[in-house]
Amino acid sequence: MSIWGSFSRSRESKKEYEKSGLPGGVKLALLAVLTLFCALSGLCLGSTVIDLPAALSGVLSGDLASAQSRILLYVRLPRVIASMLAGAALSVSGMLLQAVLSNPLAAPNVIGVNAGAGFFTFLSMALLPGVRGAGQLGAFFGALVAVVLVLAVSAGAGRLTIILSGVAVSSIFTAGINTVKTFCPDTLYNGSAFLIGGFSGVSLRDLSPAWAVILLALGLSLGLSPQADLLGLGETPARSLGMNVSLTRLALILLSCVLAGCAVSFSGLLGFVGLLAPHIVRRLFKESKTSHRLLIPAAALLGAGFVTLCDLLSRLLFAPYELPVGILLSFVGGPFFLYLLIRERRRVL
Repeated sequence: MSIWGSFSRSRESKKEYEKSGLPGGVKLALLAVLTLFCALSGLCLGSTVIDLPAALSGVLSGDLASAQSRILLYVRLPRVIASMLAGAALSVSGMLLQAVLSNPLAAPNVIGVNAGAGFFTFLSMALLPGVRGAGQLGAFFGALVAVVLVLAVSAGAGRLTIILSGVAVSSIFTAGINTVKTFCPDTLYNGSAFLIGGFSGVSLRDLSPAWAVILLALGLSLGLSPQADLLGLGETPARSLGMNVSLTRLALILLSCVLAGCAVSFSGLLGFVGLLAPHIVRRLFKESKTSHRLLIPAAALLGAGFVTLCDLLSRLLFAPYELPVGILLSFVGGPFFLYLLIRERRRVL
């Protein structure tokens, strides 16, 4: 029986390999290489092309006499790290939300998570000026409030109702952001850029402690990937297999809010990353589209590389002027979201 089972599994694996062309591990390695290439390009290219080995040598030796070393340390390196962290966090946040809500249209910006995080970031900075970490804590709390509101309003409803509830919640929080911005215009430096989303002016200090929280949340998300797989089977099968559905959903929602909130705290209201990356990853990993053990790291890598690439293009396309990366992401993500809406509507009809 075991021999027959092994033979059947080998046949199934062979069919999956022939169907996908490449095994999941190889695809993951290729994504890692592409992400590394995007990161190195972001460090080297810009309004000034720098010699990366020479500049890096100056940074490591503490010799910042050359302009290239200073550009690398104070401008390029923070931007690349920020874009990679934000891209990975928002992508995995979208992947987790789609698993929890069983809705392929769910994403942090679509259901109001980003707007909620942004509103409470502004509010916490207005109420607690100068308190370190207040904005990041407020961002997490706002993301959580947004998800709870959407779930409460759309309980038992269809997929499109969840999205419409998210649009309404997002509008409310966006109005709150503009209200705080109007009465407390000095709450956040360059608040208009925060609303669009981007990494201009970000420093390594701005990433602390968000970077550590994001890395921890990504690790925990990967650790909960088997539970996310079971949740994807449906509530009844998951319970029959002994899983505590309510506790698992709560844990995944909390991780999603932590990731989105931390990303928003330093990148602003970047849109559509958490929608694009999970869908692209599921198409790339068709043979493993229900295995979050592969999907989560793949989404993190793709999101990190994609946002880093978009940030690089936003600096190069209209040089010496810079286009905020949030605008570029909206140009790419808006049509993709409309395509998903049309496809979902046809499926319902």
